[in-house]
This record gives sequence, structure tokens and C-alpha cells, in this order.
Amino acid sequence: MNKKVIFFDIDGTLYDHDKKIPESTKRAVRLLKEKGHHLFIASGRSPFLIQPILEELALDSFIAYNGQYVMYEGQVIYRNPLKQKLMEQIYETADHHDHPLVFMGEETMKASVPNHPFIHEGIGTLKAEHPEHDLSFFKENEIYQMLLFCKAEEENQYEVFREGIDLVRWHELSTDVLPKGGSKAEGIKRVIERLPYDQKDTVAFGDGLNDREMISFVGTGVAMGNAVSELKTLADFVTKPVDEDGIFHAVTELGFIEE
Repeated sequence: MNKKVIFFDIDGTLYDHDKKIPESTKRAVRLLKEKGHHLFIASGRSPFLIQPILEELALDSFIAYNGQYVMYEGQVIYRNPLKQKLMEQIYETADHHDHPLVFMGEETMKASVPNHPFIHEGIGTLKAEHPEHDLSFFKENEIYQMLLFCKAEEENQYEVFREGIDLVRWHELSTDVLPKGGSKAEGIKRVIERLPYDQKDTVAFGDGLNDREMISFVGTGVAMGNAVSELKTLADFVTKPVDEDGIFHAVTELGFIEE
């Protein structure tokens, strides 16, 4: 079989519901590497929140911020930050509606307000602490993604900015704010521009709405058994849930490794 370049989402894909990587998934990753496949993490998370997973799985390549930041073997090969003026306009609107923001940089994140319950709840699901309050951070650093904390029905306040951004909801209280057209699929395109792979040799695993473009773009899109129904309809293969050895099941069934 041709070598593949394989992209894994984190939450609900590599991570189970307890935010742990199943032993069967670790074994699958090890065997895939031994077979010579290239492995990437593809996440909406920041590089600094991806780092612990990279270390646990002994990986060094990833797509962060839903495609806005790509690292291959320890080297950054693509970055696409949000435009400063646009961020200032979004901040003014968010501040007017009392919607907190978290600004995501290359090495850290900062919040527009201190100690907000929506931020505590949303960020907590990422196994992270409420960021420090620092309003100057987004004015002085490249920001690749903002987390906007509001309920889904309140997102219409930001429709005016749709020409420059995409909104991707990842939590009932929060949505990702990305540069227009940004997605994990865009990050994958940057990878195959750099590596000797065709689109048909790409594989992706995911479970959520921010995996739609990725699952549709790759040669083989795999939806976890616990994925949202919309993703399952887009996938080429639906595997078992993450906590039922879903990744190991898929890579053996698809012939990427031998059991």
C-alpha cells in the first residue's frame, strides 16, 4: 500500500470523553509510524495546547488553529493571522454586547476580560485555565484565532464581519473566529504542497463540525462512531467510537496497518 499522510483531530477523536488517549490509539499511532505513514494532528487548538499530545504520541507535525498555523517536523511552514483592524472592530462589537474574547497567539492566549464564567466553562473543556486579562495582547502580537464567547443565537451580531471571518462553533458557549476561508482542509493543502503526496493519499479522522472541510477534502475521510451525524454523511468510512478502539479499528480495516 502507498504511504499515507494521516491527520487526526483531538477532542472526540484522539481524546476520549475523559480527555485521555486510549491505549489502542497509542498502539495504532506507533504501528502507523513503523509502516512509514506521515502523521499530523489537525486541531482547532493552539500550538501550546497541542504540545502535550505531541509529546505523548511522539509526533512533531501538526495543523493548529483550524488551518491557520502549520508545523512540519518542528518547522513552521504556514501561518495566517487575523488582520489587526478587523480584530479591533470585532472587539468593539463584543465589548458592546458584553461578549468576552480570548486572543490566541503562537505561544500563549489572553482574555479581554478577567474571570468570566463562560470562559471558565469553555476553556476548561480543553484542560486549560482561564487566560490572564491583557487587552493589549491582540494589538501587539499576531493572533491566529479568537474565541468569541456567546450563545449561538447571539452570533448574528457578527454577521457584518462575515466578509473577513468565518465563525465555527465548538462549544455551546463559544465559537472560533478565523480568517475567511480558514479550515483544516486549507492546512492540509499546505502540507501536500510541501510533501510528495497526492490528495488521494491523504486520510483524516474527525468527529465534529470543524472537521467537515477536512473530511470532505481528503482522499479517505473517517468519521468516528461518536461523530455528529452531518460528518458521518460526508465520510468515506465510519468507524467505532473513540472509547471503543475506533482509530485502531479503522486503520486495520482500511489496511494501513496489520493487526
